[in-house]
Amino acid sequence: SFQLSARGHWSTWPAFASGQTILRNHKPCCTPQERESSNKQALLTFPKPRFLEQLESYLRKELQSLDLTKKNSQELKLQPYREIFEFFIDNFKTYKPLLSAIKNEYEVTLAHQKKTIRALEPLKAMVTTVSEECTRQILALQEKEKDEINALKQEKQHLLKFIDNMREEKNSLQTQVEHLQTSVAEEYVRYLNEYGARKLLLAKLNDMHNERLDMTCHQVQDVKGEDVVKLTLALKIARQDLTNVQVKMNTMIADYGDVVPRRDFESLEKKYSDLLQEMKTLQKDFDQLHNEYETLLEIHRETAEERDNFSTELQRVQSNCTPRPNWAKCTEVIPGGADRWGRLAEGKTSDQLVDVLLEEIGTGALKEINVFPGWGKGDKVPVYLRHEGEVKNKKLTKKDVVNILKDIWKEKIALEQQTGKPSSLPEFFLSYLQKKYGDAAAMEWSYTLYENMRLCRSNYVLRSFYDILTGKVGEEQYHGQNQLISTLQKELAACDRSNSGSLTSRHMAVREAFPLKRKESIQELVDASRYKLDSTEDLIDYISLFKEDEEGNAEPFVAKLRSQYVREKQEYLRQLKNQLGGLIEVNADELKTAFCTIDPDIDDQMLDTYIGLAYWARREQPDQEVVPVETALERLLTGDVRRVGPSP
Repeated sequence: SFQLSARGHWSTWPAFASGQTILRNHKPCCTPQERESSNKQALLTFPKPRFLEQLESYLRKELQSLDLTKKNSQELKLQPYREIFEFFIDNFKTYKPLLSAIKNEYEVTLAHQKKTIRALEPLKAMVTTVSEECTRQILALQEKEKDEINALKQEKQHLLKFIDNMREEKNSLQTQVEHLQTSVAEEYVRYLNEYGARKLLLAKLNDMHNERLDMTCHQVQDVKGEDVVKLTLALKIARQDLTNVQVKMNTMIADYGDVVPRRDFESLEKKYSDLLQEMKTLQKDFDQLHNEYETLLEIHRETAEERDNFSTELQRVQSNCTPRPNWAKCTEVIPGGADRWGRLAEGKTSDQLVDVLLEEIGTGALKEINVFPGWGKGDKVPVYLRHEGEVKNKKLTKKDVVNILKDIWKEKIALEQQTGKPSSLPEFFLSYLQKKYGDAAAMEWSYTLYENMRLCRSNYVLRSFYDILTGKVGEEQYHGQNQLISTLQKELAACDRSNSGSLTSRHMAVREAFPLKRKESIQELVDASRYKLDSTEDLIDYISLFKEDEEGNAEPFVAKLRSQYVREKQEYLRQLKNQLGGLIEVNADELKTAFCTIDPDIDDQMLDTYIGLAYWARREQPDQEVVPVETALERLLTGDVRRVGPSP
């Protein structure tokens, strides 16, 4: 073993480096570091110990004689080292107990590890078996799913065939509906004639009744003049009878004035108890009515202010308005004559008729233009109009424009459903035209479509696409109106249990589809659905209510539904403005509070959507952002904003 020097340091060669050798060059005044370096230089001059060389030689021979290709080569390799360690322990008597204990502890540990390995061998086999079983189950599940996929594909083919059959049936029903519409129009004209005749008859009957009343009054006056003597005598006798009755009454009052019958007393006591209870109930109702009266008084005050404002606005408009024009003159200049002008002007106001007239003039002039001047390529020019030079006019009909715009909507919705990301309509509009007509002709189609949309304001398809394309309204408003129409179609189809395509007014599911609409709005929709029916007919062909003509014009029912959508949104925002009061600017928290007050059922997701629409670009701290109230209301007006729950 290693030996300690006189100073407590280990000697390098324990067998041959004696203490005298180590201490031979020792200087009493030198530091321990200097002594250590000098000891190392001295020891390097001694050869390796003989016992160490013998042990190393024995170890090399034993290792060379081993066959290391066997399975237990590591255990065989360990045996020579174990023998060398035993020789080493035997030759060092002083440290033999400690080294033997170390060796035994290592042997016990190795035996324990071998035992553990033998115990884990069965688990390894079990893991292999379980892995194979799981693999087989996975393969079986994959085979089973393959059969289910094939079955679903067959079912898909069957449903596609069923859809084709339903389309054919729809076309046949559409032909029948067109025939019925013609007959209904004739019946409607006949009803109007009968209605006018009935009004005249009622006027005559009222005149005859008034004449008869006048004659009766004259006869009564004549009778009174003839019976004056008889009436005087009867009056004298009645006065004598009255005097006798008064005398008897005074006598009875004097005799029985202080007497109350027990039956009357009990009846009065019970009546008093009932009246007292009723008075308490009425007092409670009175308090409630008083509170409601205070609320109604405040509402009346606000309504009076609005009435005064509207009256002032009406007076201003009346002072500035011009006499109503004679629209019949337009039949002489509009192509198609009186018949076409009658269809165009049906149910429209003077302002709408001006739009129709301007549209006819504009479309007529548009057909005579061969080229459009380019808008240039500046940053302020829309991407779909960036072009230098002249652009050829494709001279499209309104029907062609409507079909192209509908196809653009269809392709855009399909792309967004496929990618899951919204796309900008101006950029998609240009890419669609480039893809369909090529880069060279895309600008010709773009300018032609843009001019037709700009001029044809009476057509919903063109007007809505133009407003969204130019950024006047948000695209979500277009999808919101389509969702309302789709919801109503599903409700009506669900009510039609016989799949006849017709429903009565009582079974029209307008209230179920729109539970938040007022009764007046519901009645407007029902009346619009019956505009082709006589007063005696009550069977409504609800499928025809959602049809469009070749130019995309909807039936009055759908037009009324869209107009109510805009009117209800304006009313909702007007309530929001009244709730904000006299604020000039508003932040996000104040706007949220106002929304929750006028619409308590609104959820957080819808509320965040409205706030984001009002503030457009959200900052890191949107609650601290302030915008003018009018600006926020204008931004909300462009989006799909509507009431979520009933009004409080």
